[in-house]
Amino acid sequence: MLIVAVVGMAGAGKSEVSRIFESHNYKRIRFGDVTDEELAKVGLPLNEANEREMRESLRKQHGMDAYAKLNLPKIDDAVKVGNVVVDGLYSWEEYLLLKSYFTDRFKVAAVWSSPALRCARLAHRKIRPLTKEEVESRDAAEIVKLNKGGPIAIADYMIINQGSLFDLVGECQRCLEFFEAQS
Repeated sequence: MLIVAVVGMAGAGKSEVSRIFESHNYKRIRFGDVTDEELAKVGLPLNEANEREMRESLRKQHGMDAYAKLNLPKIDDAVKVGNVVVDGLYSWEEYLLLKSYFTDRFKVAAVWSSPALRCARLAHRKIRPLTKEEVESRDAAEIVKLNKGGPIAIADYMIINQGSLFDLVGECQRCLEFFEAQS
C-alpha cells in the first residue's frame, strides 16, 4: 500500500489533487483537520489569524513534525486497508518522520501553480478567502517558519496546476500511473 503526501503552497490545488486521488480509492487524510478540530474545541472561528496561531501553538507543543505525529494513527489504520493520500504535508520534519516510518511506501507529490494564479484562487475561495497580502504573508511564514520548501523540492512527482480541472485530472492520472509503476 502507498502513502502519497500532497504538498504545495496555499491555493496550488492540494485539496483538489487529494480529492482526485480519493476518487481513485485512496483514503484521504487532511492534516488541516487537526487545526480545525482544535479551533472548534476552544470555540474560535476558522480564519487565517486563528489558524496560524493554532498551527504555531501545536508545533510549539509537539514539535515541527506535529501534524505527522498527530495524524500517524489515522494513516496507520487507513494504510492497513488501502492506499492513502495525505492532504497538506507542511514541514520538512513531517516529511522526515513519515519517510522514516513508511520508508519506500511513502511518496510525495508536489502541486505547483504560479503565485498570481494562487492569489486569484484564494481570493475567490468560499471558505476562508485570502487577500493578496495575506497570501504573501502566509507563503513567507510557511517557507521560513515551517520549512515547507524542502518537501516541495524533494517531491517524487511534480503536478503542474495552471489550467482547468480537466487538465488537473490528467496530471493526477499521470502521477498515479507513475507511483503505481514504481510500487
